Amino acid sequence: MDTDHAVLGKDNTVFVGTKPFMNYVTSLVMQFTTKGADEVFLKARGKFISKAVDIVEVTTKRFMKDQIAVKEIKINSEDFKNKEGRDVRVSTIEITIVKV
Repeated sequence: MDTDHAVLGKDNTVFVGTKPFMNYVTSLVMQFTTKGADEVFLKARGKFISKAVDIVEVTTKRFMKDQIAVKEIKINSEDFKNKEGRDVRVSTIEITIVKV
């Protein structure tokens, strides 16, 4: 998963990474307004989880207040090998946002 892009897949998924905060807020707003999505998934791993939560809060409470809401939050963890070849487990979150 390339976490450096606000990736907008055809399944309406946005992956949170290193881009500026407002890029992700804009991506969510665009999914609901110009793309006509009824449901959008925001996904993040590791240190980007808190950023994902903040993005959802700002989008639902400021930019699209009373228009969208959090439907579901899934937490999990993934195992993979880091650059040094060591096994690492990282936490993940998937937040589902829907039109109201």
